[in-house]
Amino acid sequence: MGKNLGIGKIRQERVSLSSPFDDLPDDCIGNIISLTSPRDACVAASVSKTFKSTSEFNSVWEKFLPPEYSSLILESQVSTLKKELYFSLCNNPVLIEDGQKSFWLEKASGKRCIMLSARQLAITWGNSPQYWQWISIPEARFKKVPELLDVCAFEIRGWMNTRILSPRTHYSAYVVYKTRSGCHGFRDLPIQVGICLVGQKATKRFICFDESADRIKRWGRRELMKSKEREDGWIEAEIGDLFNEIGCDEIELSIIDITSPYWKRGLIIQGIEFRPVKKLW
Repeated sequence: MGKNLGIGKIRQERVSLSSPFDDLPDDCIGNIISLTSPRDACVAASVSKTFKSTSEFNSVWEKFLPPEYSSLILESQVSTLKKELYFSLCNNPVLIEDGQKSFWLEKASGKRCIMLSARQLAITWGNSPQYWQWISIPEARFKKVPELLDVCAFEIRGWMNTRILSPRTHYSAYVVYKTRSGCHGFRDLPIQVGICLVGQKATKRFICFDESADRIKRWGRRELMKSKEREDGWIEAEIGDLFNEIGCDEIELSIIDITSPYWKRGLIIQGIEFRPVKKLW
């Protein structure tokens, strides 16, 4: 009985402990939280009742939203709490620039993420219906995506201005794709990829759209960026990474088959995705 009373007393003392922030005005605490990050704001909400209430302020979450957020939301969302708008932009990518790009926010940091549609890529023979066809599929973000029917020369290039990305941020770029059941010509084929700022030299790497389980490959010594299946059912392979300093440069990228003389088919390209490199917290 005495032991239980002792535990109760300790708990009561812990509850009664006050935070030095309790004496600050709520607006001041809210301003401090808004200078951190969305992840830190959520952590702060679990620290004390004071932080929990102030971390919900619209003024806090509006700092985490992009300046043009009002153009990215539905008219019915105008009166929605800013915290809810923030997580809506994290979980529900929106189409921008006439449906040519997909935009969303990284949940932990609020950094911008972008997927460049295949329509904005230069695909060799991409507008020739005997080689590529543009199709509509429900799982794609964009109205139409290209499906490879039959080509020998496989080459995709793209360009994008870094203004649309978050400045002073390290990004990785990924090609997002699917393969048809009749995919042919890509099995264990090294595809050279590269990305850089225009005027700089790109670091060349290799990916494989259709990799077998064989351990020994003719090109085993080359650096291979592994593909992985995503939660949305697509597959992604990393092209490379770059640091966006101030957001006024041009990015160029390439995805090229440089070895195979054989015809290829059965590949669907959704686009090129740019995401901040995840930090180890």
